[in-house]
Amino acid sequence: MTTVVVAGAVANRAGNAGEAWVRMSWAVGLRRLGCHVVLAEQLDPGLCTDDAGLPAGFVHSRQRAWFSDVVRRFGFEHEAALLCGDAHEGLSPSSVADVLAEADLLVNISGHLRDEALLRLPRRRAYVDLDPGFTQLWHEAGDGGAALAGHDDYFTVGENVGRPGCTVPTGGLAWRPVRQPVVLDEWPVCGETPTRGFTTVASWRAPFGPPTGGGKSYTLKHHQVRAFVGLAGAVTMPLEMALSIDRADDGDRRLLEEHGWSVVDPGTVVGTPDDFRAYVQSSTGEFTCAQGVYVETASGWFSDRSVRYLASGRPAVVQDTGFGRTLPEGEGLLSFRTPADARRALEAIVADYERHAKAARALAEAEFDATVVLGRFLEQVDVAP
Repeated sequence: MTTVVVAGAVANRAGNAGEAWVRMSWAVGLRRLGCHVVLAEQLDPGLCTDDAGLPAGFVHSRQRAWFSDVVRRFGFEHEAALLCGDAHEGLSPSSVADVLAEADLLVNISGHLRDEALLRLPRRRAYVDLDPGFTQLWHEAGDGGAALAGHDDYFTVGENVGRPGCTVPTGGLAWRPVRQPVVLDEWPVCGETPTRGFTTVASWRAPFGPPTGGGKSYTLKHHQVRAFVGLAGAVTMPLEMALSIDRADDGDRRLLEEHGWSVVDPGTVVGTPDDFRAYVQSSTGEFTCAQGVYVETASGWFSDRSVRYLASGRPAVVQDTGFGRTLPEGEGLLSFRTPADARRALEAIVADYERHAKAARALAEAEFDATVVLGRFLEQVDVAP
């Protein structure tokens, strides 16, 4: 049996159910293809906190508890390891090293596994970039945060990277496109009448500053949202964000609410993977802006979260990053560049909702089915399941 190690941030994103779905979709999807899948994650002891955000030891940390809950939810409690200094949860460090030494493939999501001694053990190592533009610009600037070294294959969800019209630098690497996989039976069509309007789940500010390159500084998501703040007052359907936003940005929160946006606490409505799914499926659809760098470079980035709306039969209205070059638009999925575009797209979906809802699921089945996406991925890295 083919052994694949999936390395990615689960504990490092404690409380972020959307990020958990990303990593676990890879793990579950590869397992469904017949692979023996093991999860591996590294956690800096200095990042361990309690539920109040105060420093804590690993054993009593929120990060360890979150990791344990997530891997159990997806059936990986005996095939996962969280390594934190001299401590660990799940498989021991020596067991992880043994698995990596026997592994046919390491899927290193965002270059999370950085220990050079561990990184060189698998037969093949594939880097999966979830943040096109950020990753490549950091690499171009000599910032080790991208952690691109030591891999055999490079994949990105920015499907235009390396193609004419996309300004993301390749750094001399042969970036290959990969789609965000969704395990369709984990995200069944929701036939119930939506109880919410158009929603999204977001963080107001990224944990890092605007990326720069070629003499240009790119914008972030909150810059893009501000440009569309008046949209909620211009359409009849409710617009809502499950928004992680710091108290220091209360002025922006008030600005959104004064213009008619509903802003809800993500810890309350999407606190677990199952809560996240329920929130998405209770929505009429998704309306979302993107990180400015995704838009401004025409990267072709498409959100894993939007994929889950589509799979649930919930249409998506998504800021244009150039994804229309590789994905079909017009039914179930509509893009926008201006507030007027966005208003027309929302109104079009409401005017013929059943058609767009059916098209959304059909698009997810055709373009993002984990069996197809990850089967193709394994072929490209020359690993048979």
